[in-house]
Amino acid sequence: MNEEFFTALSLLEKEKGIPAEYLIEKIKNAIIIAVKKDYGGKDNIDVEMEPDTNHFAVLLKKTVVREVEDPDIEMLKEEAVKYKKAPKFDDIISIPLETKQFGRIAAQTAKHVIRQGIREAERGQQLIEFQRRNQELITALITRIDPRSGAATLEIGRSEAVLPKNEQLPDETLQEGARVKVFVVDVKEGDRGPRILISRTHPGLVKRMFELEVPEIFDGTVEIKAISREAGSRTKMAVSAKDENVDAVGACIGPRGARVNGIVEELGGEKIDIMEYSEDPGTFISAALSPAKVLSVDVDPEGGRSCKVVVPDNQLSLAIGNRGQNARLAAKLTGWKIDIQPESAP
Repeated sequence: MNEEFFTALSLLEKEKGIPAEYLIEKIKNAIIIAVKKDYGGKDNIDVEMEPDTNHFAVLLKKTVVREVEDPDIEMLKEEAVKYKKAPKFDDIISIPLETKQFGRIAAQTAKHVIRQGIREAERGQQLIEFQRRNQELITALITRIDPRSGAATLEIGRSEAVLPKNEQLPDETLQEGARVKVFVVDVKEGDRGPRILISRTHPGLVKRMFELEVPEIFDGTVEIKAISREAGSRTKMAVSAKDENVDAVGACIGPRGARVNGIVEELGGEKIDIMEYSEDPGTFISAALSPAKVLSVDVDPEGGRSCKVVVPDNQLSLAIGNRGQNARLAAKLTGWKIDIQPESAP
């Protein structure tokens, strides 16, 4: 029976990834709690579990005394000799208990606590797995699409996560059985276990895609300094090279646009503007407003990270963009409030 017990623990470890040592500790505590109820509720129950030798014993410990005052924790010499040769006063005697002695209620209590321990261990393992993937790009299998809400259920390792409709690209149609790239925005602990928040609209998705696609970013030669995004429509990304001999923008675009085009295709045609980052606010703001040409950038001398930008009259609508998108993304990218004026303005 002991061998079967430890074999079952070993299988649990393999199937659920829960360390046997963790389970053994939980089971020990569960048995102690259960047995104590049948033996006076005193702290004199011990459990021995040794997987290497298949040893499993539940012990009731009593002290040898001249006169018994508490039979739950004390015993006479005459009784102690059944378990130890030549016992002495104050010796602690370990009395093995048979499993059937626990009683039905005690056994049920132990079973419940063991199950609870296993659930906690599974949640702990799940949380560790999720946290390891936090802020990362993962490829997951779509197992179900909710016909009413449009939310997609994704299989991530041994767990599942839900990609809500508002975290999907505006015009994309996901299919059950397909694989999709998602960004892990956050991992939270809930009453029912850890919950992973995933997105395809987060700027981090584009950033991680470039890190995988561009070797120079992966090895640290090129750094993504800032990124702003309106998912499904347009992304602006500022990059900088640590080596002056490396073209940061060119590295991200790739030969004949191969690198950036692969990401654009994955994002359903989302436009991606890549520009050189600069510590100089005027230079950076001008680059951020591309493809519009900027004539001048006047930074507010009183601070507040606001500026006035002048563009040629025929470039005004291009600088502002459709429904203000270009100006809005440039402001997010740079962290500056940008007031765009035509050249002819007084």
